[in-house]
Formats: sequence, structure tokens, C-alpha cells
Amino acid sequence: MKPLLAALLLAMALPASAASTSAPIQSPFPGFDYNVPHAFNVRDLVMLKRVGDPQLSPDGRYAAYTMRRTDYAANKGVTSIYVLDLDGKAAPRKIVDKASSPRWAADGSLYYLASADGVTQLWRYGSSHPAPGMLGKTAMQSSQVSHGPLDIQDYKLSPDGHSVLLSYAVYTDCSDLACTKAKLDKRAKDKSTGTLYHKLFVRHWDTWSDGRRNQLYLAHFGANGQLPAEPTLLSRGIDGDVPSKPFGDASEFAFSPDGKTVYFDVRIAGNSEPWSTNFDIYKVPADGSSAPTNLTAKNKAWDAYPVPSPDGKTLYYLAMKTPGFEADRFGIMAMDLSTGATHEVDPQWDRSPGSMDISADGKTLFVTADDEGQHPLFAVDAVSGKVRQLVGDGEVDGYSVVGKRVLLARNDLKQPSDLYTVDTDGRDLKQVTHANAARLKNTQEGDFQFFTFKGWNNETVQGYVVKPANFQAGKKYPVAFIIHGGPQGAMTNSWSYRWNPQTYAGQGFAVVTINFHGSTGYGQKFTDSISGDWGGKPLEDLKLGWKAALSKYSFLDAGRACALGASYGGFMTYWIAGVWNSPWKCFVDHDGVFDSRMMYYATDELWFEEHENGGPQYDVPKNYEKFNPLDHVKDWRVPMLVVHSGHDFRIPLSQGLGAFTALQRRGIPSEFLTFPNESHWVLQPHNSVLWHDTVNAWLEKWTKQ
Repeated sequence: MKPLLAALLLAMALPASAASTSAPIQSPFPGFDYNVPHAFNVRDLVMLKRVGDPQLSPDGRYAAYTMRRTDYAANKGVTSIYVLDLDGKAAPRKIVDKASSPRWAADGSLYYLASADGVTQLWRYGSSHPAPGMLGKTAMQSSQVSHGPLDIQDYKLSPDGHSVLLSYAVYTDCSDLACTKAKLDKRAKDKSTGTLYHKLFVRHWDTWSDGRRNQLYLAHFGANGQLPAEPTLLSRGIDGDVPSKPFGDASEFAFSPDGKTVYFDVRIAGNSEPWSTNFDIYKVPADGSSAPTNLTAKNKAWDAYPVPSPDGKTLYYLAMKTPGFEADRFGIMAMDLSTGATHEVDPQWDRSPGSMDISADGKTLFVTADDEGQHPLFAVDAVSGKVRQLVGDGEVDGYSVVGKRVLLARNDLKQPSDLYTVDTDGRDLKQVTHANAARLKNTQEGDFQFFTFKGWNNETVQGYVVKPANFQAGKKYPVAFIIHGGPQGAMTNSWSYRWNPQTYAGQGFAVVTINFHGSTGYGQKFTDSISGDWGGKPLEDLKLGWKAALSKYSFLDAGRACALGASYGGFMTYWIAGVWNSPWKCFVDHDGVFDSRMMYYATDELWFEEHENGGPQYDVPKNYEKFNPLDHVKDWRVPMLVVHSGHDFRIPLSQGLGAFTALQRRGIPSEFLTFPNESHWVLQPHNSVLWHDTVNAWLEKWTKQ
């Protein structure tokens, strides 16, 4: 056993923390008691602990992971890092508060990100004396190892633990980090608030551009374990973000096994970034001695997520084939690094894999993918491409592999994520954390069942039904008919903190949802079929799915049903308000597309609109009019609640305001809920509670018997 791991074992042997006791759960909500039986609701949802980012130690014995708790009074989540001895009986122990991104080093110490004087820095949890002769003989403690002037966006340790890749958001005309900091300070003091832009992105997702780029650096740990003040820039000359914005992470860059080469993916911005999905993978010497080299220039579609083989001879990565299409199937590619020759490992597998890792012997690739309403973990033979499922039901939303052991975070429709272990043959699945057992002990949830029916063109389509939490045989219940977003997405057997069916089941509603043509997990042809046909095949599936559900489940009350959806689901809600409104007592529309024409000119990522509609609006205006909800306002008649937020730059606020104006002008009962400081999602705890309370009140109002 490595000395630092031995020291960690001693620390883990201390008494379990007070969090393991069975004290009554305190409620921040007056009059609401978690300690008595009740139907699951939003007050349960917002206070659940969120387990994620599982990381196995180098010897496979310890699990490091994050757990977010809600500070409701402060209206925010607080993330902490925990460590669990997988071979013992001790409870998980919190080792550091207000921290994220735990990563094990080769010597068994644990690195993470946390704030120091308001700046995100890299920290190390391990022995207080890094000299080899002292390891394991002194107490474990945290120490700050970086002291740069800017926030670290993300990082990755080298295989030997002697260096680290760091991502910083910088002005690319600066020669050092201090220059960017000086510019930011000057900007903060400037009394003028105007910003002059020369190209898109002017704003992206929920943030206005300030001209900075995420860039990749390398730094070596000194003899004292500290990083130098100024790291080495590796992405020199790259006009793009490493990792990508807004949701990129450390899976977009990697070390070679010997640590001498770095691989990263990036989309070159130029003047075409908002209508391009052309990511490429670059390599660069880890010492920064030469500029990056593009390895995948021939493919004009998306190449990303580099994973070098353990012997350093092959680079695995994921690649799409269709330029400008973000929902194309990712194939697993293998590149011979000596010749540059590439081939697809899994051409016969009609799923789109993600979050790739590799076994220590280089023979197996591990990936997750949507699959028939589930999101399992798969093992793919690196030579033959043969795929086998390791963990099936539910959603695997994070994993780590060491030797024969896999640590994973798993959730499903009835429980949020916890950690599990399984071997690499898919045997001996065992739950090792129970983060919300006490909080869920007194809640009642609805049981669920998947069903299939013949949809558009007589093709098989899948959906599911969730029973009300208070279900009694022989009774009929009002229905929440949820339409998923994407549109290339799916309602799967997974837990959600935004559109969670259990929050409706807890209010006495049955839930019906349909994975219509365009959904993921049913083959790429099925996914592709929605492009250019937003109001066609999917609408037919929704109609036939609703009919099939009513026929199969006698507890659904067809006369007391409301349809609701967000994003594309919001588009479809506006669309059916004009073309299929007869079954519904009410609608709820969250951040939906109301006017397809203006959506093109106001959204941030133009590649999406151009692919879905066959080109820019000015070239193919008829395509944007084909399924434009605005053109059917004259046929609206059903009461509607519209929700739209001020920082939603994907589907801007004017879309929701326009729909509410149409409703009010036509005299249709309607309400408008807006959150000035939320994005395409409603994330803040107090706002989440208000959102659910408002939506539930609207559903109840229009479905009363």
C-alpha cells in the first residue's frame, strides 16, 4: 500500500461523523415536517444531497466524491468532498467543505479545487510533509498549491503526478496571467458600461462575452509541492476555448502515458463559431516547445474527448460525421499515432456513446449512452468493437475504473444518485452510499412503467407512465402530460432536479411522457427523423401515445389532463395549443420557441437552427414557417401558464413575452412567471420552489373535478 493511502486509512478509522446519526431532520419550511410520512414534493427535492464525480484511488480502495447540500437560507448549494473506504465498514467522511473536482495523484494524495481569497485555486489533501521518508507518519491535511491571480477553470494531473494541466480564462493578447487580471480590474473600475462587439458570440447560454478565452497551461510541482506563479501556455495561437463553453470539462484534454504530449479538442472560433460544430483534436509537446498540431483536420464535423491508450500508440476519441449537427451519433475512433491512420471501433453499434475511459491493459473502452429509456454503462472491446452492458437499469451519470473495480454514480426515476461498485465483468453490483436514505424514508413516490405502441409510420415508440404517490386501484387521476426537450433528448429512467415526474406524482397527478421520433437511445435514424419536421412525426407520436396510454391505463382521467414542456417541449406546447388543443384542460410552457423566425436571429448557437431547418432563415424562409406556432395563435383557446427567464440566451425572453401577449390579447386565461436571474434552467433553491408551487397550482386549478 502506498504510504499516503496508509495515512488516509488511519484517518478513515476515526469515528464516523455526526452526519451518520439519526437525528430528526430540520425543515427550513414553516409547517413542513420531513419526519412524518408525506408524498414527495419540491420541498424534498430541493433539500436532497447530490452525489457525483466518483473517483477511485490508485489502488482501488477509496472512493472520493462530491456531495452538494442545499443552504436554503443562503439560496445556494454548497459542495463538499467526501472519502469512503470501500473495503471497510466506516461511514463516508467529509474531508473538505466548499470544494470540487477531487482527483487522486499517483502517490495517493488527493487534489481538488477550492477558493482562496475569492480565487479558485488547486489544493492538495495529503501528508503535511511530502518528503518520502515522512509519508504516512504525519497527519493528513490540506494545503494550497497554486497561487495564481485567476480562477482555475479545470485541471488534470499527469500520470506520474509531477505536473498538472490548468485551464484559465484569459485575454489571448496577454503574455501572462497578471495581464488578464489587470485588465479585469481596470474594467471593473470603469464607470462606463458599454461593450463594443465585433463578432458573435455576443452572448452564450447565460453569459455575455467579455472577450476572454479558456486556454490550456501546464505547470510542474516544485520540490515543496507548490506550483510556479506562471504556468506554460500550451494552446498558443488557438482562437478557441479549452475546454469548450459553456459546459466543457477536463474530458476535453489529456496527457499521453509518458506525460510528454498533451491532447486537447477545440473549435476554432474565427468568424463562424456560432454556426460551426467543427471541433478538432490537437496535440502539443507538454513543454510547450512548439505550437499545437491538428490531428483531425480532415473531418469537418465534431472530434472530441481524447483518450490515449496505456501504451501510447493509439489515440481513442469520439467523432461525428455530419458537420453542423450537434445531435449526430458519436462513433468511437482509433488513431494510430505513428501513421495518423484512423478507423471506427464500433460502426455496428447504433448508439451515441459518451464519457469515455479505458482499462489499464488498453483492451476495453468504457462509455455511457442512452439506450431504450435507460442510460447504462457499457464496455466496448477496443479491437472488435463488441459491446456489452455492465450496468443496466437507471442512469449512470459518472464512473471511475481502476483494475477490475468500477465505481459509479447511479440514479433512477425513484431515487437520486448514490455510489455503487461493480466489477468490470458487470458482476457484484453493490450500493456503497445511501446519502438520502434518511430524507426519503418518510416520502411516498409513484411507481412507474414503460410501455410501447405503434407511432408514426407504424414504428415502435416508447413512453412511460408514473402513478400518483397516493394511488388507489379503481380511482381515476388527473394527468400531467410531459413533453421532453432537446428535441434530440429523451425522458429516461433517471432522476432530475428540474423536470422530475415524482413532484407531480406527489401532488396526486399521474404522469405520461412519450419518447417521440427524434428522441435519443433508439438508433440514429430515429433521432435524425425530427430534423425539418418538428411539428410532424413527433406530434403524431404524441397523439398516438396519448391514445395508447389511455387505453392501457384505466386510472388516467382523459377529461382532466394538462400538457407541459420546456425548450423543444415548450415549442411543442405552443404548437399543439393551435393544432391539437382538444384533449387539454391547460398548458404549461417553459422557455419554449413561440416564433421560429425570430428564434433564428436571437438565439446563440446558430448551427442548431440551421441544421434543423435546412439553412439560415433568409435562405429557406418557408422552412421556418412550416411549423411556426405564432401562425396558429388564432386557434389558441386553452388556459396557459408561460414561464421564461431573463438570462435564457438559448431561447430569449422575448419568445415567452410574445406568447403571453398573444394569450392576453385573445382573452385566454393566462399567467406569466419570469425569473430575471435564471437561465434556460431554474437552478436556485427558492426559485425552484416558486416554480413548482406555481406550476402545481396552475395544474390543480384547471383539473379540479
